[in-house]
Amino acid sequence: MTRDAAPDAEPTIGWDLGGVHVKAALVSGGRVRAVVQAPCPLWRGLPALDKTLAELPDWARGSARHVVTMTGELTDCFSDRTDGVAQLSGWARANLPGRVAIYAGRAGFVAPEAAEPCAADIASANWHATAALVGRHLAEGLLVDIGSTTADLIPVVAGRPAASGYSDAERLETGELVYTGVVRSHLVALGPDAPWRGRRTRLMAETFANTADLYRLTGELPEGADQQHSADLKGKSVPESETRLARTIGRDRGEGTAAEWRALAAHFAEAQLRLLHDAAATLLSRPDLASDAPLVACGAGAFLAERLALRLGRPCRAFTDLVAERIAGSPEWASTCGPAVAVALIGAADLP
Repeated sequence: MTRDAAPDAEPTIGWDLGGVHVKAALVSGGRVRAVVQAPCPLWRGLPALDKTLAELPDWARGSARHVVTMTGELTDCFSDRTDGVAQLSGWARANLPGRVAIYAGRAGFVAPEAAEPCAADIASANWHATAALVGRHLAEGLLVDIGSTTADLIPVVAGRPAASGYSDAERLETGELVYTGVVRSHLVALGPDAPWRGRRTRLMAETFANTADLYRLTGELPEGADQQHSADLKGKSVPESETRLARTIGRDRGEGTAAEWRALAAHFAEAQLRLLHDAAATLLSRPDLASDAPLVACGAGAFLAERLALRLGRPCRAFTDLVAERIAGSPEWASTCGPAVAVALIGAADLP
């Protein structure tokens, strides 16, 4: 996506190995030169990673210093997170040509062969990389990284990540991990009912539609953000999204108008924003965050983070604006692939 300037003798490639997507960022000369996201059905096993790697741009398979963060260790193809960390780290060492380091968040970088004993630090620590990079450019704020499936809300205090929780389980308890995103989340997770023609209707407890359908109807879904199949394995046109949304309330598309389906989509979008608002309001009430501390919008759902900042009466900074001097060319995909960009820039700066 982004290119220019002379390459380093040894470039750095940052990786974010997720359970649904693989993200990679190339850093050379201290600047991000290219970023890519590709779908990867990791729940089918490690061969899915092999296939995705083979289809990535040539630079992603080149010799480099590879620095890896991950969330894919929680995928159900692994027996537990420790097994997932060990297998993903082993895969990286075997398949990425050059030196490989695994990002262990609060513990820094470790060698792939040392990953298993550090699994608690490595597992799903991609949020820590993004927050750590934000802290190098902004002393105080709340990182709001809204992805396809989850949202990370991470306080940054005195230039460092200041999350009260660390693991997924802990951050679910603290509100620093909100399991909702702008592509894959199921609508039944946003509330038990919805308004329809003057009544409240209960929802069908089925995965008929997802949040990508909502934001496709509202016109806010970023181009290329929806890389997975739809809930019914059909197309992604507006009429097809309307059909899926209609099924959620037990109806057919022909029973409503385009305006009514947009209004229903907007209702669900508001319900999702409320979840994020409640979590953010709690975190912003911390005494170590100033009343004017900004939100930092990141991820495929950065547009939603901007709306959240407006709702909270807070200034909003784009992640890509904070690191603009470190991005060569267009920042396209740099926000969506924030953890890969962050771990690449941190690795390029910190590793020998």
